[in-house]
Amino acid sequence: MQYLKSLVLFLCFTCVMVAQDTPNPLLDKNPVAQQQWVDSLYNNMSLEEKIGQLYMVQVFSSQSEQEKTNIVNLIRDNKIGGLIYSKGGPVRQAKLNNELQAAAKIPLLIGMDAEWGLSMRLDSTYAFPWNMTLGAVKNNQLIEQTGRQLGEHCKRIGVHFNFAPVVDINTNPNNPIIGNRSFGEDRDNVTDKALAFMKGMQSTGVLANAKHFPGHGDTEADSHKTLPTVSFDEKRIDSVELYPYKKLIKEGLSSVMVAHLNIPSLEHRDGYPSTLSENIVTSILKERLGFKGLIFTDALTMKGASNFSAPGDIDLAAFKAGNDVMLMSGDVPTAINKFIQAYNANEITEARLAHSVKKILMAKYKVGLNNYKPIGTYNLVSDLNRIKDDALYEMLMENAITIARDTTNQLPFRNLETKKIAYVNLGDDSGSIFYNELKKYTKVHEIAADSLDELIAKLQSYNTVIVGFHKSNDSPWKDYKFTNKELVWLQEIARTNNVVLDIFAKPYALLDLSTVTNIESVVVSYQNSKIAQEKSAQLLFGAIPAKGTLPVSAGEFFNVGDGKQANSLERLGYVMPERVGMSSYALKKVDSIANYAVNGKMTPGIQLVIARKGKVIYNKTFGKHTYEGSQKVEFDDLYDVASLTKIVATLPLLMELEEQGIVSLDTKLSEIIPSYKNSNKKNVTLKKMLSHYAQLKPWIPFYYKTLDPETSKPSAKYYRKTKSKGFTVKVAPELYMRDDYKDSINTIIKDTELLSRLKYRYSDLPYYILKQYIESHYNKRLDELTADHFYKSLGANNTMYNPYDKISDTKIVPSENDDYYRYQTVQGYVHDMGAAMQDGVGGHAGVFSNANDIAKIMQLYLQKGFYGGKRYFKNETLDKFNTCYYCESDNRRGIGFDKPQLGDAGPTCGCVSMTSFGHSGFTGTYAWADPEQEIVYVFMANRTYPTSKGPNTLLREDIRTNIQAAIYEAIID
Repeated sequence: MQYLKSLVLFLCFTCVMVAQDTPNPLLDKNPVAQQQWVDSLYNNMSLEEKIGQLYMVQVFSSQSEQEKTNIVNLIRDNKIGGLIYSKGGPVRQAKLNNELQAAAKIPLLIGMDAEWGLSMRLDSTYAFPWNMTLGAVKNNQLIEQTGRQLGEHCKRIGVHFNFAPVVDINTNPNNPIIGNRSFGEDRDNVTDKALAFMKGMQSTGVLANAKHFPGHGDTEADSHKTLPTVSFDEKRIDSVELYPYKKLIKEGLSSVMVAHLNIPSLEHRDGYPSTLSENIVTSILKERLGFKGLIFTDALTMKGASNFSAPGDIDLAAFKAGNDVMLMSGDVPTAINKFIQAYNANEITEARLAHSVKKILMAKYKVGLNNYKPIGTYNLVSDLNRIKDDALYEMLMENAITIARDTTNQLPFRNLETKKIAYVNLGDDSGSIFYNELKKYTKVHEIAADSLDELIAKLQSYNTVIVGFHKSNDSPWKDYKFTNKELVWLQEIARTNNVVLDIFAKPYALLDLSTVTNIESVVVSYQNSKIAQEKSAQLLFGAIPAKGTLPVSAGEFFNVGDGKQANSLERLGYVMPERVGMSSYALKKVDSIANYAVNGKMTPGIQLVIARKGKVIYNKTFGKHTYEGSQKVEFDDLYDVASLTKIVATLPLLMELEEQGIVSLDTKLSEIIPSYKNSNKKNVTLKKMLSHYAQLKPWIPFYYKTLDPETSKPSAKYYRKTKSKGFTVKVAPELYMRDDYKDSINTIIKDTELLSRLKYRYSDLPYYILKQYIESHYNKRLDELTADHFYKSLGANNTMYNPYDKISDTKIVPSENDDYYRYQTVQGYVHDMGAAMQDGVGGHAGVFSNANDIAKIMQLYLQKGFYGGKRYFKNETLDKFNTCYYCESDNRRGIGFDKPQLGDAGPTCGCVSMTSFGHSGFTGTYAWADPEQEIVYVFMANRTYPTSKGPNTLLREDIRTNIQAAIYEAIID
């Protein structure tokens, strides 16, 4: 009989659903079992227990023992039905929740205000961006994923109802409560975002709550302090404010929170908030919109409701209006007594009470409280701080950041060789992360001054000024406005400079701009979080596309929906490893190997960059500049890259000449250098020479003949301590070589004997020869050519020859304490003796750089000659040079590039593809690119410090190739 009654009730529910064309979102997938559980509980509850189920009480996990005791008493004595948590940490909340659930006869329904994630993460930041930021995202699948992952957080910590999403249409910039909590002002966009968010969260079994009904978007008063008025007529409210509710209800919205608002067009009684209005809650929400889910009041302790001074009166009025759950009542025991009195006086019928209580019990069944289990605290913190959440945050910010204005079409930045960029920080928060990210792309100087005149004077030498307006990211309610001083400074900067204004605050900050006439570009980055700052810099330089659109209007200059769309320029971006099919956890092995090398004194320090699919996923430093010093390695410190010079300086210049038809791989030395016509090397081709298959000697110690035979120190015949006529080649501080010896080097190379037999033999000599040819062809030095042709436009401004006269020694890692040639510490001067004797500018050595810059050049190669919106080489040119022409002769080399070993031993881990290529350097450097796995790996070290003598333990221990192996082990796609 009971089963038949349950079935009849279920069929009645179904009939109502069909009649009103709206689902009952509280129905479980097994509605008969659900109804039996609900009826069984309800029929055995006392009146006090039934009324107690209507209450959800606020709890702080950081509360005192006395406060906890008070809550336990409410659970045991007053049989309250639920709790809403705020403030505290995850472990404390879980433990407290388990205690409180244990005190309950019927498991408690747990709610939480986690609109944009749990604010209880380890770094004290929110898990996901604010709704205003999400409103700028066009891809609603990402919003659904946000709801899903947020739901997973809630479920893990035992939360059944998340009071989200906010569906208010925020049409008033001065709204002190909504603002960043709204998806924006366009009703369709807000509805689509809210629906996607709701679906994602409810797919995890966590029930959504749309608020604040019927719409809190256009108010200027704080509803926590007073009763705000919404003065629109019923037609406007129906077409705008109610618009998202209609769609969400049809799609299965679980619950609604009714707002604390005065709406004269919907409730004519003065001092009756919408929470207490039967017309708003019952006639409109339940009857007209057909909503069958749970209806929550807003906090009943809010101010402004007249005629309800006695404790419990407002609770009773809210229930009579049609609400199911009384949220945060001021005096629960007194209010429950008021309910009992009203019930006994027939002011509340049994049917009305059963209607709400059974809905609450249905919700409890739906979220699994019929089979309640305590929250497990093991790994709780890590479960709430997941890599996939950080990866999603990255994707959301990449999709949100908006180019709101770009009158000169300067974004993203191209032609970096023409840019002199300054960064100015405005606002009350730090922009250091943004600034450091900008510096990864090109040379950028932060400019600050105590006065406007001083600032303008300093900015005169720059042709592009990025003004970052950074406001606190601590909460969505923080101040977002410019000060009057900042507005004056901004307009004056814009009057005299080409400006990109980047707003790290909600778009309403732009309302303060009285004019934008002189501001060429405006970017809205929405928040000042770490990821927002990083992604904004990446967008400015075209590492990521521009996709966002403004979710709200901001005065006459910026309209909802504005947003320039721009493709990526294929510069390196920076992302979580998981974004490109790599494992962050597995990459910890790279840390271990690098630390092992540093701790084992194989090198004082290391820079490491790993990129995949055009994204840097690992950018770390280890150790110090020297063993005895205290200066730690930083990402922008410069290393002597040694033989990497061959592929980052000489080779690309030769590629250009080959592509232009000036030389070919079959060109002979006698054809490009006249002095070689009568040489034993006259028929040596570029292909053979650069494949190290031309019988050239591997190395000639040119400096030996310039040393005094008795002292083994630089001979007075060849050197002077000061620069003077005929002695201008600076090989080290206070050491100048004779100018004519550079010509002697070329002559020695030309005249030296060939090896007796043709076989693979690595040699530096081809690059001495090519330097001679290339400089003669252009009538320019190699350092000028590489900078002008490549480094400047690539933004490789930390790549250079002879850094000693360009940057501070504190940013240059020393190479060696030389006790055989220069007899001093080699720092900022090339380590290789032959390159030093060429004024520091060698074709085989001499370049200084950092891992980030070398990665750009390797990525250029990986992308077949395209980078930063510019084509440097044709696809076929890279293929031509990245070919092993003499593999059948046991020679693995390409043209200039090293290639994977043909046997067991060689330059790689043996786990890379045969299409991969790269090079290593004597100082400990290494760079490798793999087209098949789209991986770039760069290793910078100064293993030659303090001395290059003795065993090369970095090589002997296979540190560089072991790291390479670890990289491939970390691939998970």
